[in-house]
Amino acid sequence: MVKIIVTGVAGFIGSHLAETLLQQGNKVIGIDEFNDYYDPMLKRNNIAHLYRLPGFALIEGDIQFLDWQKLLKDVDVVYHQAAQAGVRASWGKAFRGYTERNVNATQVLLEAAKDAKHLKRLVFASSSSVYGDAETLPTHERICPQPVSPYGITKLAAEFLCELYYKNFGVPCVTLRYFTVYGPKQRPDMAFHKFFQSILHDKAIPIYGDGQQTREFTFVSDIVAANLAAATAPQAVGEIFNIGGGSRVVLTEALNTIEEIVGKPIKRNHIEKAMGDARHTGADVSKAQKILGYQPQVFLREGLIQEWEWVKSLYSL
Repeated sequence: MVKIIVTGVAGFIGSHLAETLLQQGNKVIGIDEFNDYYDPMLKRNNIAHLYRLPGFALIEGDIQFLDWQKLLKDVDVVYHQAAQAGVRASWGKAFRGYTERNVNATQVLLEAAKDAKHLKRLVFASSSSVYGDAETLPTHERICPQPVSPYGITKLAAEFLCELYYKNFGVPCVTLRYFTVYGPKQRPDMAFHKFFQSILHDKAIPIYGDGQQTREFTFVSDIVAANLAAATAPQAVGEIFNIGGGSRVVLTEALNTIEEIVGKPIKRNHIEKAMGDARHTGADVSKAQKILGYQPQVFLREGLIQEWEWVKSLYSL
């Protein structure tokens, strides 16, 4: 039986990943500190059903203060999903939380991983935010990152730490740059969750700027598949991969699709452009296709239907 650690296990992506790993018969140690960036009860709901699956154990705590030498003793794979998320919230006094959870916590984990004899792979969850306003679309991994948010800066710093520990100590790191992930269990501060929630309560949807920004939207099950591939593909160690959904969509087009799904017009409230938001994102995933065998399976309309059904069930409780 493969023994795996998932950090940020109660979060949006971590909970999906842990569920898939447990269904495959692995032993999963989930780690989460249940901070209050959003309602911790939502996080507890994300993993409530995992306790019924054999092989799951939860450790509550801050990554920086756990006994990692003991934890990593016979662990095969670490999926490091834990992070302080949120581009717009990363300015000002909040930045300390981003450096602590995205940079310092990653360094603590890597420092322990260099002495973990059993560890075969450490998969690090990064973000397309490292690119900022990329000069080329779709963006490939060799483009020089130029983050436009403090959040993006911390994710890039953590990427560099992974590279340093790989080159100097042989820590078997793989970095995945996620492009706008959506689907059931999406965080309440993320666009589609906010949009669907507003629709349910018959409120206007807040849209930053003119709505003509484009995003590469990636369904959460495709992100999970990319993680599983990154943990096993022989040529993946030491590499960085874009993980996107296969198509770049203008925000207003996504809203039109949502209108069709919910079956009624959406009230739209245009507000000022947010600092730290990239204007356009688009992923060149050819490297992930070649080395990881990655191929996005769920396209926007289908994925939005799944998220809408989940949001309805969440707020009808």
